[in-house]
Amino acid sequence: MTRLHGTKDFWLGGLRAEAAAFGAAVAAAPPDSPVPSCPDWTVTDLTHHVGSVYEYVTRLVERGGTDRPDPREHPKDAPDGAAALAWWQMRYDALLSTLDAVDPEAPVWNWAPQSKKAGFWHRRMAHETAIHRWDAQMALAASEPIEAKLAADGISEVLDTWLPAGRRRAQERPHGVVHLFAADTDQEWLVRLRGEGVALLDTDTILDTDEPPARVQAEGTASDLLLALYGRVGFDVLVVSGDPTLLTALRTG
Repeated sequence: MTRLHGTKDFWLGGLRAEAAAFGAAVAAAPPDSPVPSCPDWTVTDLTHHVGSVYEYVTRLVERGGTDRPDPREHPKDAPDGAAALAWWQMRYDALLSTLDAVDPEAPVWNWAPQSKKAGFWHRRMAHETAIHRWDAQMALAASEPIEAKLAADGISEVLDTWLPAGRRRAQERPHGVVHLFAADTDQEWLVRLRGEGVALLDTDTILDTDEPPARVQAEGTASDLLLALYGRVGFDVLVVSGDPTLLTALRTG
């Protein structure tokens, strides 16, 4: 399986670029504009959400350690309207400074079934920002694709982090194998679904003889694949063959 192995510099580069585009979109959109990809949210709601995530992660990383923290709370001091962007900018600046300074190997809690290290949050914040930048641009009807290499790593994050953590949207738990292919990065992923279980496989893995026959292949750009996994676009933007219900079982967010 050809998957991008990110680094701190790669993820911080993605975070910087996506945050700049997020800020530009928020500045251009009326604060009370609806965000079509986030039902019931306005641009101000989206800005509050992203800023509160930044604030929470900054505290996590600064605190260090692997003990579970208190749950994130909705911000109580977040201003409405145009002032929300300045509020978000302060939290972004603090997050970037904190992530830039921390060793990715430093012990920091995360919610996934994997090593509790700061590098998790370098990666997570890059992708959190990329998805919500796309959302913010949707309020302007002008969303741009996520950069191909960053999107490819985002696909891997969905499959190796979100799904193993149990963060699957659909209630159904089918069995079968899903093959995803990002044509623009020449990368592919094989995912085996076994009810509650999810396994990300190497492409040269020999499948068990008892593997159910239902399978599906989906091909598209890395950005479209990632956005489809997050439910931002339909799977009809991809070239799909096989049982599409298996794709639905991979949706997260």
